[in-house]
Amino acid sequence: MNAKQVEESLKEYVELFAVFASLKLEGGVKMEELPVVCDFPDVFPGDVSDV
Repeated sequence: MNAKQVEESLKEYVELFAVFASLKLEGGVKMEELPVVCDFPDVFPGDVSDV
């Protein structure tokens, strides 16, 4: 849901529940060691440095 969709939903008095999550990995974990990355390689490009 983008910011415009949130704004439109609030104008229409729609109830809204949003969760914002962040994951920080420590300890030099390699991308190929993360199961979700291995399961969905098309979603995670090889040049993602923050993962």
